[in-house]
Amino acid sequence: MMKTPELLAPAGSLQMLETAFDFGADAIYAGQPRYSLRVRNNDFGKIEVLKQGIDTTHDLGKKFYLVSNLLPHGAKTRTYIRDMSPVVALKPDALIMSDPGLIMMAREAWPDMPIHLSVQANTVNGASAKFWRSVGISRVILSRELSFDEIKEVRQDCPEMELEVFVHGALCIAYSGRCLLSGYMSHRDSNQGACTNACRWDYKVKPGQQTQSGDVILLQEARRPDDSMPMEEDEHGTYIMNSKDLRAIEHIEHLTNMGVDSFKIEGRTKSPYYVARTCQAYRSAIDDAVGGKPFNTTLLGNLEGLANRGYTDGFYERHHDKEYQLYMRGHSLSGRSLYVGETLEVDQVTGRVKVNVKNRFAVGDKIEVIEPQGNQDLVLDAMWNLNDEPITVAPGSGHFVWIKPALQGKKAYIARYTNEPAPPEVATSCASGESCCNA
Repeated sequence: MMKTPELLAPAGSLQMLETAFDFGADAIYAGQPRYSLRVRNNDFGKIEVLKQGIDTTHDLGKKFYLVSNLLPHGAKTRTYIRDMSPVVALKPDALIMSDPGLIMMAREAWPDMPIHLSVQANTVNGASAKFWRSVGISRVILSRELSFDEIKEVRQDCPEMELEVFVHGALCIAYSGRCLLSGYMSHRDSNQGACTNACRWDYKVKPGQQTQSGDVILLQEARRPDDSMPMEEDEHGTYIMNSKDLRAIEHIEHLTNMGVDSFKIEGRTKSPYYVARTCQAYRSAIDDAVGGKPFNTTLLGNLEGLANRGYTDGFYERHHDKEYQLYMRGHSLSGRSLYVGETLEVDQVTGRVKVNVKNRFAVGDKIEVIEPQGNQDLVLDAMWNLNDEPITVAPGSGHFVWIKPALQGKKAYIARYTNEPAPPEVATSCASGESCCNA
């Protein structure tokens, strides 16, 4: 029987952690701000919250991986063991690390603690995997720049090493996250945990002064109109670009057959709804692959409803064939949906459900109620405000309303179906705090 790979989800809060497990994740990863890249502030920065998260995870029989993948300067190497000792005492299931020096220190201080090698270490071949295995690493998170054939070669060269790959989420425009753009543009170093996602800001171009070498083009960021920056090009073009998001759900079966041990979803700063949607879709794809069922193309449509910058399957396939083109067009645009709310409580007397509104929806809309037990579609026929008065529209974020779907459990997310085609790229600004979470 085929081995079932792990589904690994991001968690930036206890709600995200619980949602991930409710919707099918086998493990989560979370980080503390001082020693974790891309996440500057999150709930797990507090030791008591971290303990609660680890205890909850273990009570469910799941796994909690702690991200500690900073590329540290000397000062942080001197405080690392002291600061991390009480964290390791909480017994996370593994540390995700990238720096050889910190890995050496961790192996000496906590010899029984499993260590997973971060994608930041840029492992791209079997020889590197063998080396890391020789120094006690139990799992390698492979570079996102690898093709199927290259992953297969690593699997064959180092069969005893666990392999993890990213399958969904933001892609960094730099090589697996080793980026200097944020540090250059805003003096906040991506490799020290302070990435501002400068690659995703809204830029305009305008002409500058002419020089002996030719015309100068100036970049102007929308929030800093008086701080124009020269844009340089070489024969390949300019490097300030906004990468599409990774979505490789159609490749789950192929990667499973290769023997990949863990499929990772990016997004520690995303919403619980994002975690629910992605975990539900990838859980289904993994179970179908292991069960010998064909890929369900409706899962592609389910993921279209998430805010995205356009999807790509990254570097897995260098040249797409006709079969892949069918995957790209094989789902209906009518299945697109918009996240509009989450349930808070159920009134046992009336059967109504209180909803925290996230986006506008109205009576007459076709909505999807998303639950761990399964989703249901219905046309919303009634709505009430908190004063028990009938209303027709939930205006948007900051409002609370009552509706009456038949919930299977206590917690659900609400999405509104829309027939509008999604633009090729969405949310080109990172004002929302989204990150390219390179763990």
